[in-house]
Amino acid sequence: MKSFDYARAGSVAEATQAGGRFIAGGTNLLDLMKLQVETPGKLVDISRLDLNTIDEREDGGLTIGALVPNSDLAADPRVIAKYEVLSRALLAGASGQLRNKATTGGNLLQRTRCYYFYDTAAGCNKREPGSGCEAIGGFNRIHAILGTSDKCIATHPGDMPVAMRALDAVIVTQKPDGDKRRVPIGDFYRLPGDTPQIENVLEAGELITHVELPAPPPGRQVYRKVRDRASYAFALFSVAAVVHVEDGVIAYAALAFGGVAHMPWRNPQVEAALVGKTPSDEAFAAAADALLDGAKGFGSNDFKIPLARRTLIATLREVTQ
Repeated sequence: MKSFDYARAGSVAEATQAGGRFIAGGTNLLDLMKLQVETPGKLVDISRLDLNTIDEREDGGLTIGALVPNSDLAADPRVIAKYEVLSRALLAGASGQLRNKATTGGNLLQRTRCYYFYDTAAGCNKREPGSGCEAIGGFNRIHAILGTSDKCIATHPGDMPVAMRALDAVIVTQKPDGDKRRVPIGDFYRLPGDTPQIENVLEAGELITHVELPAPPPGRQVYRKVRDRASYAFALFSVAAVVHVEDGVIAYAALAFGGVAHMPWRNPQVEAALVGKTPSDEAFAAAADALLDGAKGFGSNDFKIPLARRTLIATLREVTQ
């Protein structure tokens, strides 16, 4: 690990103006620093800021501080009762020890676990723009099948953000000049395009302070994750599903997907294929067709396309029972 300066922020304003990389739990950043994938010259410790509460909103939703640990968020009675898909997604991610340290804001900003991104001897446009993408044509079992470019086929590794995408979360930030903004999670992440190193819309010094969840949606909530082993593994494919059936017809559907793209993936055509339809394998297959329209494998990850189809159909059967 290369040497760096350290500062402890006493306020959000102080943190945003400190001019360094923010660190709280550090469960991802410290690993990247040890491997010299990231070499920040300064770390700004935000772990003691007053951003660790979960508060009820007037609209029936929740405001979640960026420093709320994953374990606390998953175990909160209001989250379990109103946002079961979020609690399930959190519990599906990492070990209990990591969830105790990992924070809400940090979870949103996890970086890819692409093998070539972690190997500083390999070409990786995300780590070193212009150096190529060795995952294309290489071993790419965990890589993306949607939203890729010829510069990068990495996936976003998170579980929590997938559930938050299905729940229409809003990310609240503060900039160094004190301005605050509210960014819908669907507008927060960027596809790789020609600049895979730019993963989200945050500006220099901008800090995530909260996440807002709107009032809970109607219907049943399910999070299903397919991975290489039963625990402590990243998703090969995951789906967060919120579906409401009324009078025998699907009246509401919100679905988001992990393990398939550079961001938590959501396609309105998937939901459009379901709403107004009677729950049936025919309707579920149409939703899978919509999800996988344009999907592309790169060799080792070709299996993800039939895996995604089967998993989505099985999840829709479960959530509409």
